[in-house]
Amino acid sequence: MHLVIIGGPTASGKTAIASRLIESLKEKNIEISVVKIDCLTTQDEEVYKKLGVHAISGLSQDICPDHFLATNFLEIFKYGKQNNSDVLIIETAGLCNRCAPFLNNTLNICLVDAFSSFQAPKKLGPMLTTADIVVINKWDMISRCEKDVLKYNIKQLNSNANIIEMNGVSGYGKQVLRKEVLKSNQLENLEGSMLKHQMPCATCSYCAGETRIGAEFEQGIVNKISY
Repeated sequence: MHLVIIGGPTASGKTAIASRLIESLKEKNIEISVVKIDCLTTQDEEVYKKLGVHAISGLSQDICPDHFLATNFLEIFKYGKQNNSDVLIIETAGLCNRCAPFLNNTLNICLVDAFSSFQAPKKLGPMLTTADIVVINKWDMISRCEKDVLKYNIKQLNSNANIIEMNGVSGYGKQVLRKEVLKSNQLENLEGSMLKHQMPCATCSYCAGETRIGAEFEQGIVNKISY
């Protein structure tokens, strides 16, 4: 089974890009399962079901969605296998730019919105630097100069990534992404799999539910601004 993980900033078009990929894969009669990871609420599960694929969602609620995903990888993989899926797609919440949801033996895709700032790729941190593929959404809607600058900035951060130009609305570029998915590793299990980047430190009193502000309430790992 091919395991594809799609990460990227909130509202950058991850669901649209995944939907166009699904449409392209279904043209080849490929069995697909999708798992959407989010925080508080999501309707994307229904979007995927309307495309005729198996789909569930997982809500992290009070914990970091990337930590939530890391503790659910094995169960998610089992879900895909139970559905006899050829391709399992995980769409992440994409909230913390200090995290990367990717594994060392999966196809890892980071989405960049072409309408965002030229500096946006730098702010994505390990989500971009550990990606195998960087998909630039709305590529066909920006100027040649903007394309060159955006590609240059991405390559400065991750020279090994394959950049794919797409549009999640029109479907432009979806066959190119499909080709990369079908070339990726096929996994029988996740034995030996590892996160490509460690999670950030997240063990302070506020992580444990503290709401009061002040030095006397700050326990665990505390990082202060230097003035």
